[in-house]
Parts: sequence; structure tokens; C-alpha cells
Amino acid sequence: MVALPLHKTSEADYGDEQAELERYREEGARRALAMDNRGPIKFDDSGRLDQGILDAYSKYGFYVFTDVLSADERADLEKDLADVLERAPVNPDATVDKYGRPALGSDCEGRTVTMVKPLSDPVGGTDASHGRHQVKMFEPEAPEDAPDYVLQLLLGSLQFSDAHLRLYGHPQLLAVAAAINGGDFTPFNEAIWIKHPHLGGSVSWHQDGWTHWDNPDLEEDTHGFNFMAQLYGCDAANGLWVVPGTHKQGKVDIRAMAEAVGSDRLPNAVPLICGPGDVAIVNRQAAHGSFANTSPNIRVTFNLGFHKRASVLDVESGGVHNPIQKYTADYIRERSKVISYAIDARQQRFPEETPYRYEPLADVANELRWNEAARAKIKDYNLKDLGI
Repeated sequence: MVALPLHKTSEADYGDEQAELERYREEGARRALAMDNRGPIKFDDSGRLDQGILDAYSKYGFYVFTDVLSADERADLEKDLADVLERAPVNPDATVDKYGRPALGSDCEGRTVTMVKPLSDPVGGTDASHGRHQVKMFEPEAPEDAPDYVLQLLLGSLQFSDAHLRLYGHPQLLAVAAAINGGDFTPFNEAIWIKHPHLGGSVSWHQDGWTHWDNPDLEEDTHGFNFMAQLYGCDAANGLWVVPGTHKQGKVDIRAMAEAVGSDRLPNAVPLICGPGDVAIVNRQAAHGSFANTSPNIRVTFNLGFHKRASVLDVESGGVHNPIQKYTADYIRERSKVISYAIDARQQRFPEETPYRYEPLADVANELRWNEAARAKIKDYNLKDLGI
């Protein structure tokens, strides 16, 4: 595990509500583990994703795939994570890292590094991201020796981590994406989330989508999903929480849900309980969020997002993940080339695997090889993310 400085935060930062918080975590974890939505990725004899998996994902809005990443792949990801942490800017406005070198992302036009104050909720109750973060999360008091800021999110991460790029080409995960979104599925965006022990900030409850809520053809998969690969695992203290079934309810009133209980601890929510190498799939329409990480355990999540082609084709969007623009067929095809680069990069690292065949680019797959020329081509690739 990567070495991180230790700080003196304790769970007592929640004061008189500590016992209630612990009860909430325990009950949420108990409900999560009682659900029938976890297990290995399985396909039937015809290569179709197991119907039980599809049914459970449709019912709850998330599923935990167990033991997806091998020890070798986790080691690769951990090595790249250490490099990311070493190269992070010293503060949100800095262009250099702690060694005075150009910081990670400092030469990029697209959004890359996001830093937050320890244990804070910087967007809850604000107009950020189309106002989708409707409630302010509780902000525990940070320890006296805490840094001013910690790295929480790295966007456009495939250009910074070859291991993350290879994960993006995982044949079983891409087959799952095809099973849910169709064989012509498209990218969304990719990111690395870091919840530092004793310091990690919260992410206010929200639903990810913003473009299609009033669309008469809205259905449960319209706004896509995220794979969330867990490097070290996650639990009720440091992991993402989901309100099961909300992906089928359209735009929900999260503010009213919080006001009804007088707290940011939404009833019926459950945490993702994952071991190292597990990969959760979470519907972007499901209400979800995470609390400040006052626990001693780091959580590192490698996100991979995907959409249905019909959800993005000819849609004009952006403004959260990328500049506002129209997602034409040519635009989508160009952004999707990263999938083919990822498939080839993975095949170079894991030649014993049968690579996934991505049909939308099958005609040019032999031209999309991962090499230094390709690396230069994906710089700032996230300026073309397909945010909806």
C-alpha cells in the first residue's frame, strides 16, 4: 500500500452524533451485504452476461463484481498511484509539485487535478455542476496537523496512468458495458478518486445526469454508468453510498429526503462494500454520495464511465466534464479511439487474455496501436468527454 502521512483525526470529530453515525454505518453495511447483487462476472454459454446479474443491477442500480483485478494488475495500479501522488501540485493554484517539478496536469488544457480542504464538502448546497449537489454534508473538524489541501480527484487519468488505461481495456468489463449499453456503447469519462485516511473530503448526495431528465424516452439506463475499480477495497466509512432503486425514479428531490430526516444520512442508503480488486458498477441515475473519511483507511477508486450511443449522439452538452459542444458521430468516433488504444495496451501487458473486440472501431483497430505516438494523441483527450 502506498505510504501516506498519518494525522491525529479520530472519529470523535463527530461529537455527540458518533454513536448514531456508527449505527448508521453498521445498519447500512448489513443491508448492503444482505442484497443479492455481488459476485464474480459471469456469462452464459452463449456469451451473454448472466441474467441474475442483469436483474440485480436493474433492481438496485448497482452491482459489486468480486475479484476482477489480479494481484499483478493491482500492483501496476498502485505503482501509478504512487507516481500521481508524488507529482501532485502543492496546492490548487500551483504549477509545481513538492520537488519543484512541473506538476501533474500543469501543461494540460482540460480539467485534471482537484484538491479539497481536509474533510470538507466544497460543492454541497452550491450551484456547482448544474446544482446537482443539493445538500451540504457534515464537515468534521480537521486535525491540527492536517495539510491545507489534499488531492481528491484526477480527471483525464488515462493520459497519466498506463495501468488505468490497461484497466479500461479489460475484456470482461467491456463485455459488461456492451451487455448493458449495447455493442455500440461509447465512453463517458475516466477518473481516479482518492479518499485520504483521516482527511478525505465528502461528495454531496447527487444524481450524475443532467441532460435527459425531461426526455419522454427517459429510462433507467439513459445516463449511463460508472465502473468503480477498488484498489484497496472500501467500506461504510470511506466508500460510496447508494440509495437503491432511485435510478428508476427520474429526478429525485434529495433536499427533501435530507430534510425529512434532518441529516445528511439518507435513509435506505447502503455503502459499497468491496475487497481489493473488486469492481462496482453504479448507475449514474442512482442517488449516491460519500461522507468525509475520518477512518484510518485510504480508498482509491479507478472510475471508468460508459454511455449508450443513443444517449449521446447529436446531443449538445458539456459544462461539467468538458466544454459545451455537439456530440456528432465523428466526435464520438474520435473520443472512442481511447478504447481501442486501451485494448491494445492491455494485450501488450496481458498477452494470455483474449482481447475484447470493440465493434464501432473494428475497421481501424489495427491502426490504433498503443505506442509513444498514441500517447501524444491522447493528451487532453478528456476535452472530448461525453458528459450528459
